[in-house]
Formats: sequence, C-alpha cells, structure tokens
Amino acid sequence: FVRTKLKNLETGQVLEQTFRSGAKVGRPDLEQKNMQYLYQEGDQFVFMDNQSYEQIPIDIEDIGDAIVYLKEGMDIEMLLSEKGEVMGIDLPTTVIQEITEAEPNVKGNTASGSGKKAVTETGLAVIVPFFVEVGDKIKIDTRNGNYIERA
Repeated sequence: FVRTKLKNLETGQVLEQTFRSGAKVGRPDLEQKNMQYLYQEGDQFVFMDNQSYEQIPIDIEDIGDAIVYLKEGMDIEMLLSEKGEVMGIDLPTTVIQEITEAEPNVKGNTASGSGKKAVTETGLAVIVPFFVEVGDKIKIDTRNGNYIERA
C-alpha cells in the first residue's frame, strides 16, 4: 500500500488517501503557459500569454508572495486549471533588482559576518553585505528571498 496526502488545488483541502502499490492515478487537467508580466492595475496584475499575446488580469490574492519579485517585462511560468483559473506561478530561480533604500555603513562593521537591511525597487526587504549601496543591482534567490551577489 501507498499512503498519500492529496491537496485539492482549487479549495486547498488536504485529503489522506491509501492506494494499492500498482494503482494508477490520472494526471490533473492543468496547463502550463509562458507568460510575461506587463503592469499592475489596481488590485490586478496583467500578464500576457507569450504565444497568443492575450492579456490576462490576475487578482493579487492569486499571486501570493510572488508580488515582491515581479518586475515589468519579467517572464514566468503560470499553472492554469482547465477552467482558466490560476493555480500557481513559477518564478525564475533568481531575479535582479535595484536597491532603493539601505542602512548607512557604520565604520568598523565590515569585519562582522552579518549584513545590513535594504529594500529593493519592488518593496522586498533583504539582508545585504555592508558594501551594497542604494542604486546597486543585486541578484536575489526567489526560493528564499536571500541575497546572492551583486549584478
């Protein structure tokens, strides 16, 4: 037997299910599309299908935590249900953003292994090394929100 936990993508409900070891389970009817983020209009974000050039508005709730990584012109992978509802957004592993706010350097702090707080152009708060200044572009890991390097 194989014991599993299945999650309903539409409702979020988790169900425990037991299958026999040779049982076949069908694939969900999901479609993955390459999309480009165009702009924000109120509480909606407008994306364009890279193949059909159709523009699709998506509510802010459907995007979730990915909001702080989205920049205009960014390409993403979007998972859609058979009804056309957004099931999830797959961001690139890294993004490049510009620092708009950063704590000032304090003389003598360069020896410590920590960093200082900074805010990017999209509002993402990140800990960066002391040498990073306002206006610098940095590479950020979208999986955990950590600073990787200067870009």
